Amino acid sequence: MENSGEGTGGGTGGTGGEGVRGGVRAAAPPASLSPSRASDFMQCPLLYRFRVIDRLPEKPSEAATRGTLVHAVLERLFDAPAAERTAPRAKALVPGQWDRLRETRPEVVELFADDPEGERLARWLGEAERLVERWFTLEDPTRLEPAERELFVEAELESGLRLRGIIDRVDVASTGEVRIVDYKTGKAPRPEYAEGALFQMKFYALVVWRLKQVVPRRLQLVYLGSGDVLTYDPVIADLERVERKLLALWEAIRLATETGDWRPRPTKLCGWCDHQAVCPEFGGTPPPYPLQVRSSESVGGPQGRMGPD
Repeated sequence: MENSGEGTGGGTGGTGGEGVRGGVRAAAPPASLSPSRASDFMQCPLLYRFRVIDRLPEKPSEAATRGTLVHAVLERLFDAPAAERTAPRAKALVPGQWDRLRETRPEVVELFADDPEGERLARWLGEAERLVERWFTLEDPTRLEPAERELFVEAELESGLRLRGIIDRVDVASTGEVRIVDYKTGKAPRPEYAEGALFQMKFYALVVWRLKQVVPRRLQLVYLGSGDVLTYDPVIADLERVERKLLALWEAIRLATETGDWRPRPTKLCGWCDHQAVCPEFGGTPPPYPLQVRSSESVGGPQGRMGPD
């Protein structure tokens, strides 16, 4: 899971670099990049604009909210002594963490507004419990002592690009080797899509490398939806490739920000987008661009390349 505190869905993040003037949030150019926002731009530049520049609201989804709930349970479980980190204890944490989530994010209550008897909510919570239970078949928390949980990381590259994100778990062996772990509540991707899934993890590895001058020994994705564990052992060449890709991506974002040229990129994922009403691909009109626009001639230069080296 990745949530760097960036502005999405009308939240209060800081990636857009916006300030508050007289109670009104003023738009500003993006100031940093996280894995989720990088993925947004690669998926659809206009989606990136809607989330980071315009900060359009998005409805909470059952799947994403369940993921947040499960992550909270797994994080809190490590507060208990090793011997008490059991599946029954983890399941018992679900109701309390759901109450806490409703307090901190009241909008999630809307998910079950049409469920007066609570039947759908009960099924939803039951699925969260099953995902938590499945984790115990993949890892043994009684043998783990994470060095960090929900770790916010931020690094500025020599180019000035600031990278940021939140890592679910960091394990450090007695030998000093670092393992970065991320929980996914969905199913593992097919092998041909594994590289895309690893992008987020390589992003984190790059940040850790630049911060600590240590290349993580292992990157580990734990898929609770399918019961799979995907691992990858990065090398410096991998991280250098990711850095070059991010620099090209950031140049494309910079140019789009200055020219206001945010083009939609239609894919099958459009069916799940909350912004169809303001998307030209669906006959909509985007809101007025809130930043000053410069001509493409005055900006100059190619928009960079986002594919493999």
